[in-house]
Amino acid sequence: MTGGSGVVVIDNGGGLLKAGFGGDNDPIAVVPNCMAKPPGGNASSKKWLVADQLQAEDVDVTGMTLKRPIDRGYLINTEVQRDVWERVLRNLLQVDPTNSSLLLVEPMFNPPAIQHATDELVFEEFGFNSLYVADGPSLVHLYEASRQPMMFRAQCSLVVDCGFSFTHASPVLQNFTLNYGVRRMDLGGKALTNYLKELVSYRSLNVMDETLLIDDAKEKLCFVSLDVPGDLHLARHKSSWAC
Repeated sequence: MTGGSGVVVIDNGGGLLKAGFGGDNDPIAVVPNCMAKPPGGNASSKKWLVADQLQAEDVDVTGMTLKRPIDRGYLINTEVQRDVWERVLRNLLQVDPTNSSLLLVEPMFNPPAIQHATDELVFEEFGFNSLYVADGPSLVHLYEASRQPMMFRAQCSLVVDCGFSFTHASPVLQNFTLNYGVRRMDLGGKALTNYLKELVSYRSLNVMDETLLIDDAKEKLCFVSLDVPGDLHLARHKSSWAC
């Protein structure tokens, strides 16, 4: 699998990393953007599992120690990020970076020091031919405008990006994000996972160290309610049956 376009696309999220090739409708890989080590033993007796290795059916994720390269949307550990990208590029996409270009989706307002660290990772570590850094709101607007042109005749939209550890509300005009109008709130899916861990630990069993397990349960079972009173009534009714 080499990707006919020669353009590798990576959405480098704090929780999940999505990767594929330019022109494809869907990403080839959607994997945890982290490394994890099983509990017990010394540092050398257990190997770190990377990205898709954590999704294998024979892997027990309970009590694992996590290392994440992204914190609050920003790259903080280039070594972990290099290992994750290495796994994704070599094993999942099966692509040679030296013969490819990279489209990288990053959060808004990346500090120059982080941009420089990213450039070093892209060109010096992996040897990509070229790099284009895009922000998510512009890409979302461009995609929706091309998919539903009649709804986007004004060429403006408000994109709300709820990420792993932050939320951005970004106005977009003619495919350009208006940076002065962007608003950020340090609240995302990670906070919901932590809250769910507290609820389960308080009512049932202690799962405060089971981040991967609870995060997987949240992704599979939780949803945004469009009828809060009705859904609460339904949940209480079902729980009374279970008792």
